[in-house]
Amino acid sequence: MKVHATALVDSGAQLGNDVEVGPYSVIGSAVAIGSGTVIQSHVILEGSVHIGERNVIGHGSVIGGPPQDLGFKPETQSTVIVGNDNVIREHCTIHRGTAEGTSTQLGDRNFLMAGVHLGHNCRIGNGVIIANNCLLAGYVEIDDNAFIGGGTTFHQFMHVGRLVMAQGSSAFGKDIPPFLLAAERNFVFGVNVVGLRRAGFTGAQRDEIKRAFKLLYKSGLNLRQALEQAAATEFGPLGREFFEFVASAQKRGILPYRHAGERDE
Repeated sequence: MKVHATALVDSGAQLGNDVEVGPYSVIGSAVAIGSGTVIQSHVILEGSVHIGERNVIGHGSVIGGPPQDLGFKPETQSTVIVGNDNVIREHCTIHRGTAEGTSTQLGDRNFLMAGVHLGHNCRIGNGVIIANNCLLAGYVEIDDNAFIGGGTTFHQFMHVGRLVMAQGSSAFGKDIPPFLLAAERNFVFGVNVVGLRRAGFTGAQRDEIKRAFKLLYKSGLNLRQALEQAAATEFGPLGREFFEFVASAQKRGILPYRHAGERDE
């Protein structure tokens, strides 16, 4: 364990083997840090924070701060949970849960670039890349291996499916089904074919996802009719995953489709 002389580490904090704490960082009493994790300079870990192994927490990041919720009570016992092998770059903020016993969660092998904000009760899966200055409001969920372009904003209670690619400088307020390209303000533009190839999806698997996309967005059916048709169609696991996500998107609904050549009048 290597703790810089200027760092403030509370005696109640739990630090694993080979943890490094950089200059002027502050580690609170309810913080637990797994072995091999590097805390760079001017980092603040406050409240109940559980960080796994082999993470890198960048300069000036704040993890475990109280949520930006006017109804939050300081005595609320809530948590931030960070998995293993994450890279959290400079000046990221991750707030703890807003209700008693809840948590904000970051899985494994994620890459949060500089200036990312995860609001209270966000849940990020595994292998997600979130580029610079993205803002996630409370209760946003992002599933495995999604890529979020820089400067993108997400409304509270949104759900982003796995292997979604979201264009930078976009804004979203509805759920984004898995495997799709999303951009601009609340639109999908097609299937994330390049991302699927890179993830090792076969041609047959990509074709199944394209077939599901066409049924939902290009068949002329409304959402209810498309879900009924999907239930009567023999889809494999990926098609079923796609429509199960769509069927569960009841709180905010799903993004509509826009052809790449279309623009607002």
